[in-house]
Amino acid sequence: MADLVLRGVRKAYGSVEVLHGIDLDIRSGEFIVFVGPSGCGKSTLLRLIAGLEDITAGTLSIDGKVVNALPPAKRGIAMVFQSYALYPHMTVYDNMAFGLKLANASKADLDRRVRAAAEMLQITGLLDRLPRQLSGGQRQRVAIGRAIVRDPKVFLFDEPLSNLDAALRVATRIEIARLHERMSATTMIYVTHDQVEAMTLADRIVVLHAGRVEQVGSPLELYHAPDNLFVARFIGSPSMNIVPAVIEAAGFPGRVRPQNGRAIEAAVEVPAGAAGATAALGVRPEDLRPTDGEGLFRGEVALVEKLGEVTLAYVDAGHAEPIVAKIDGDATVRRGEVLAVTAEPDRLHVFDAEGRALRRARAAAAA
Repeated sequence: MADLVLRGVRKAYGSVEVLHGIDLDIRSGEFIVFVGPSGCGKSTLLRLIAGLEDITAGTLSIDGKVVNALPPAKRGIAMVFQSYALYPHMTVYDNMAFGLKLANASKADLDRRVRAAAEMLQITGLLDRLPRQLSGGQRQRVAIGRAIVRDPKVFLFDEPLSNLDAALRVATRIEIARLHERMSATTMIYVTHDQVEAMTLADRIVVLHAGRVEQVGSPLELYHAPDNLFVARFIGSPSMNIVPAVIEAAGFPGRVRPQNGRAIEAAVEVPAGAAGATAALGVRPEDLRPTDGEGLFRGEVALVEKLGEVTLAYVDAGHAEPIVAKIDGDATVRRGEVLAVTAEPDRLHVFDAEGRALRRARAAAAA
């Protein structure tokens, strides 16, 4: 078991700082996922934890011990890379056993651990094959097995599924979820750009942007109660609709007027003195529904995407971008017609001029 604590962690390459004071507590046995756009620092942060990069400033502690100067091999960490990193001339068995051989494990212990990991990952029948004889999904399971045999305190996964096709990504994601169940005492940290992976695997998600932590929370906490505009836009697909607005009245519920729309009540706490301030109003596509009335947004349907179970309607309501409504797959909405959509007050999000979310009703945040 391993608790990880990062305090004021910074990373710079020369005069360019890419991580700006990361503070993070990861509890033993947690499955933590780092997400964020390309270049946000998520893979760099993972490499700092692994010891593959030096920390410029701040401290990293594992089980209460500062490990900044500790080499990777002595941190009790195993890493699974995007590229598999298998030795092409070695069999699956020898690839999995290689690290144990370097650690002078006994032949009996080595064999027991390799075969136990192979059985866990259902690759026992592949132990005599070479990597070139395996599919991408099989190679990834071998790479995971090579990490398992070391019995690490912490697993690090650096975008392990990005080289797989869609079907293999789903299958391997399920295997990783099962692995976490079987190794519930082992801390796992996973980097991905795929929101589905993040939402389905994580106990908690760390959202990174421009080298800073924007928010940490469970998948549903980030989805229902984003702390700011960046998280609101980043989490969810299609992303949250965001339009400029003006706050008309403080208190609870707050009264907000979206651009080109009528004033509405939102289940948020608007601070005293905020009336007249600029803001942004947000609503997720799935929280919008068609209405016969004026609605929250109204305009001509610019595009319709039929996805089977759901339909995406893009409504030109006079904003910089169309409003996306995620409605029933059997809806008869057509391009060119006028559509009005509305949402319940507890499904609305309001952000102040700095992009910070105003506090929502507890019932809405927990929905």
